[in-house]
Amino acid sequence: MRTHEFAREVDRWSRPGGPFDPALLSAHDEAETFPAEACAALDQWGLPDYYVPSRSGGRLARVDEMHALLRTVASRDVTVAVAHGKTFLGSASVWAAGDGEAAASLARHVMAGESVAWGLTEPGGGSDLLAGGLTATREGSGWRLSGRKWPVNNATRGRFVCVLARTDPGGGPRGFSVFLVDKRATSPGTVRHLPKMPTHGIRGADISGVEFLDARVPAHALVGTVGGGLELVLRSLQLTRVACVALSLGAGDHALRIARRFLAERRLHGRRFSELPHARTVAGRSVARLLLAEAVAYTAARSAHEVPEELSAVSAITKALVPTLIQGQLRLVGELLGARGFLTGVEGYGGFAKIERDHQVVGIFDGSTWVNRSALASSLPVLRPGRRPATPVGVPVHEWLREDYEPAALDPLRLGVMARDNTVLRSLGDLVARLAVDPPGGAERLAARLLDAQSELSVRIADLRPVAGPPATAAMRLAERYEWCHAGAAALALWVANPRHHDRDWWRDGLWLRGCLALVLEGLGARPPEATGTFDELGSLLLGDAGDRVSLFGTPAEVTA
Repeated sequence: MRTHEFAREVDRWSRPGGPFDPALLSAHDEAETFPAEACAALDQWGLPDYYVPSRSGGRLARVDEMHALLRTVASRDVTVAVAHGKTFLGSASVWAAGDGEAAASLARHVMAGESVAWGLTEPGGGSDLLAGGLTATREGSGWRLSGRKWPVNNATRGRFVCVLARTDPGGGPRGFSVFLVDKRATSPGTVRHLPKMPTHGIRGADISGVEFLDARVPAHALVGTVGGGLELVLRSLQLTRVACVALSLGAGDHALRIARRFLAERRLHGRRFSELPHARTVAGRSVARLLLAEAVAYTAARSAHEVPEELSAVSAITKALVPTLIQGQLRLVGELLGARGFLTGVEGYGGFAKIERDHQVVGIFDGSTWVNRSALASSLPVLRPGRRPATPVGVPVHEWLREDYEPAALDPLRLGVMARDNTVLRSLGDLVARLAVDPPGGAERLAARLLDAQSELSVRIADLRPVAGPPATAAMRLAERYEWCHAGAAALALWVANPRHHDRDWWRDGLWLRGCLALVLEGLGARPPEATGTFDELGSLLLGDAGDRVSLFGTPAEVTA
């Protein structure tokens, strides 16, 4: 994979005068102007090729590779990652529809550097896709579009916009279709851009809107089938939600670089700040949150290849939990930095406030935490234990999560709208048993407690029955517990899958695993007595050479502070 080569390039671009120069990006943020230089550098390197599946001529053969590339961009600037990565989100419906000719046509434009927006939301509609009022009416051999999409990332700058439109006046699940609109091909005056919106974070991004005024589009603008738009969007969201959390991981990487520098430089009461136990523990918690988020995200990226039938649940868990973990990590780093976390002109620390502001939007993109947790809660009765596994038994999870494993080809046509199984969580008992054979540093005790918590959760889920409308509060609480159990299972599976890493820095004596399992148990309401000591170990390791590479597989290794 080219991830390390790319990281070196981003590192080079981040020097004074480069397109990723922090001073330049801060100036764009203050002026609320688009980071065009950075996006142009990414285009020239060839990042858009990784937004296009290999079957359509691009380089997207592995979701985890695209994920690592976006994470690297976000580790320097979340706004740039949002502005550039949106093209994958806008294109996802075309890739998921499986129309070879349409996909090949769009692929050529994407790889040439044309950006694609995704128009789902409308004024007053929020996350309710069925409330969409933009209409598509048949006219001759084509369609006529009328209505607004707002707010939309890259709505103005993007040449293409993929929109969900009402094709049946009555709406409903079969009343919407997806259209890919080439704005340059529309008649003058039929497409109007809505002004850029001032935002708290990602100030330089093109968050604007687009209005169609009886805009005529050709028949081939239809993506998928008439009436199949809602299902297509729901399947596409599974891929984009997994991609989105790369932004969170990058923000977490950036924040830890700042925290590490602060701990090494700051002195208090005649002592280095890092010598204070509380400071080390807080830093260690920050590390654990990032590594648990990485474990969940990495597992989701591999799931897209190996168990795509389950991705509706796995992506919802991932999108609900990972931004939440990183937002908590940023709060911890802010606690360490104190006043430096608010000051914008202090060399080396002034970027933290921007990271905090920028990251807040990640939890909203492609469905908020509440929306994703609600989707999971509605699925729990189908995922309840005791049901016969719905996914055919194939390669076990502890095999397909090996770092050197070659995943199955990405096939968006295998995505469904309702998962009926969760292979990762279903494997928890086997993973705990495998861990017990060679227990690292007491992690087996934490894993056993997790298994007990999952068993208790299974009993409570077994009493749930499908209901119409929004899930009850009790179901939402169970969904949150389910997320934590899934996260713990993902961490265990990664540990079992990669024994050749067990003697490396973050892996030695099961350190990262113990930290992650302690976090999971705390999320489930337990207070493992060994947690403080484990977080202290993680905080101490952050200050050493290993602190340059806070990642399970060394993804950010080449990007220096």
